[in-house]
Amino acid sequence: MDWKSHLDEQSANLAEFRRTHPAAGQGFTAMHKASMVDGALSAKEKELIALAIGIATRCVDCIGFHLRAAIKAGATRDEIAEVISVNMMMGGGPAYMYGVKALEAFDQLSGGQGKG
Repeated sequence: MDWKSHLDEQSANLAEFRRTHPAAGQGFTAMHKASMVDGALSAKEKELIALAIGIATRCVDCIGFHLRAAIKAGATRDEIAEVISVNMMMGGGPAYMYGVKALEAFDQLSGGQGKG
């Protein structure tokens, strides 16, 4: 999967929805921004949690968007791998399959930094 192209396409789809139904789009965006600021948990920790939920719920777009945000917040490949391992322990085979999608996304969206 070409993660950058996929996320670009989905971003365009989301922008179109926000034009179609601005109140819903603005409401979700406001909730997202309020939830992801540094607080008792750092923004990076929150993105890793969101990534874990994306993997557990098998949401490819959630995986991509939160993985990209986690990279921006400073997440490492090793941290992503640990998120995947906890998902595997809690969610079994499906979490494993979607977890490796997250690792593939990390390698593509981070430029392969830290790939070992």
